[in-house]
Amino acid sequence: MAVIDAVDARGRILDVTAALVLEHGVAGVAQRQIAEQVGIKAASLYHHFGSKNEIVEAVFRRGIDVMEHAWDEAAAAATAADRRTRLATHVRAHLSALFENGPYTAAHVTAFRTAPAEVRTAVVPMRDAYEARWTHLLSDLNLVDQPGLHRLTLFGAMNSSVEWFDTERGNLDELAEVITTQFWGRTP
Repeated sequence: MAVIDAVDARGRILDVTAALVLEHGVAGVAQRQIAEQVGIKAASLYHHFGSKNEIVEAVFRRGIDVMEHAWDEAAAAATAADRRTRLATHVRAHLSALFENGPYTAAHVTAFRTAPAEVRTAVVPMRDAYEARWTHLLSDLNLVDQPGLHRLTLFGAMNSSVEWFDTERGNLDELAEVITTQFWGRTP
């Protein structure tokens, strides 16, 4: 097995785990499998993480970090835009977090509900904070009278696209426009 420095090994462990979780779900990924793909011995994982749950939690946290960063960029880009453009910019940013920034966010949205309870509990405050940003946006744009419920509907459309949308055959800008138009058409 090749020698990998500690920082590179930790990053590789997270990259590999995110891809495996996206493909197989949390339960379908073994520590041995992670180690093999990273190019280290299974016992060496414990030099970087205390358990598989700790690795998965780190993957989910990074997925949320990607979403938060995309949100911040969208907010800065659309500050003076009209209401629809602000919404469209945030929808596109969320899709970017899912499809254009590695498997972290996609792994998070597809596998979170089946992750061990301790992982979910550790990550929920970050998820709640991100979701609150969306609820606040929908309230601020004065689009709906039940922003929390509408946020869930919007998230359903965006997050489920990981399961069926193929970026090699489709355009994320077009997908963002379709989702925005469907949502916008349902608002007062």
